[in-house]
Amino acid sequence: MKHISFSPPDMTEAEIAEVAEALRSGWITTGPRTKEFENLISMCCQTEKSVCLNSATACMELILRVLGVGPGDEVITSAYTYTATASVTCHVGAKVVLVDTAPGSFEMDYDKLADAITERTKVVVPVDLGGIVCDYDRIYAAVEGKKHLFCSANDLQQAFGRVVVLSDAAHAFGAQRRGRMCGEIADFTSFSFHAVKNLTTAEGGALTWRPIPGVDNEWLYRQFQLLSLHGQSKDALAKTQLGAWEYDIVAPNFKCNMTDIMAGIGLAQLKRYPEMLRRRRELIDRYDEALKNCPVQTLDHYGADHASSGHLYMVRLSGRDVAERNDVIVKMAERGIACNVHYKPLPMMTAYKALGFDIADYPNAYDQYRNEMTLPLHTRLTDDDIEYVISNFVDIISK
Repeated sequence: MKHISFSPPDMTEAEIAEVAEALRSGWITTGPRTKEFENLISMCCQTEKSVCLNSATACMELILRVLGVGPGDEVITSAYTYTATASVTCHVGAKVVLVDTAPGSFEMDYDKLADAITERTKVVVPVDLGGIVCDYDRIYAAVEGKKHLFCSANDLQQAFGRVVVLSDAAHAFGAQRRGRMCGEIADFTSFSFHAVKNLTTAEGGALTWRPIPGVDNEWLYRQFQLLSLHGQSKDALAKTQLGAWEYDIVAPNFKCNMTDIMAGIGLAQLKRYPEMLRRRRELIDRYDEALKNCPVQTLDHYGADHASSGHLYMVRLSGRDVAERNDVIVKMAERGIACNVHYKPLPMMTAYKALGFDIADYPNAYDQYRNEMTLPLHTRLTDDDIEYVISNFVDIISK
């Protein structure tokens, strides 16, 4: 019997060599490798700047703080996502507003999004689930249509003059839609480089952004440095200049920077990433072909106007309920195949129930969840592995 892991990191000697070189260099915290990694992220996303931090969560929280989002404000996101998408709003003291998905979709209902925007709304956070870029044309239409309600509280908010669009693209590095790369579509885009992601730095994340009229990119980048390094006026790299030891603390901020060890892993991964994306597409195509006549629904990863990052192979088991879905996952595990569920909607979680959310108010999200399961999809799968997964999955769901 084979043993198929769900999403192990794809490490090679290239990553090991980069980490070893970082260790030998004597520079292991934020330094030249992190700066190089940021520049390459910007090139990949076709943006002028990016900032790398220790998680996508930190990226989302810090941009909320830079925007001045806080108590009395509202941030809208999908009920169908991981907690990090919403918890950052709690961290800054604002109110989480959850929107149901559209019927039969993992994306939020864009009509309900428009209805949820009030004069308190400052940010909307769409989720590029599974690596598929959301319909940002409709998202921008929703925020532009409610532009008259927007109340800016500072100069940066005034520069937008509307609700800001912050993409939770934790799954979607390398994805594209209608000729634009994920990272240059939303106002701000947060990527995750956690161990289970397509491209990993073990932990880590990056934030990209589009040019903002009247806002200097270097000033904006500087705000992230201050927020992620204790509010210190100089980073460690700048302090290495002769006689440049002295610094100031301009605010009692946070500590969530990326290290050069992490960036070293990322630099090696970036060199391999085109081939990794190609292999993911190959695996998805094989899944799609094998399951096209089975009683399942799958995601549309590739089309004439879009290409996914191929992060998750999510399937819905037609006509099945929660207990039956869970039974299939157990049976797959008994055959050595690890599967998962993405996601249990936030209103079903204790923390969000305590905030007053009730899954009964999100019937479409629940309907997506009740028969969803995620099959293994990663670049360490061999052709024999994928055939083993497919044959056992088809066998189990056919009985």
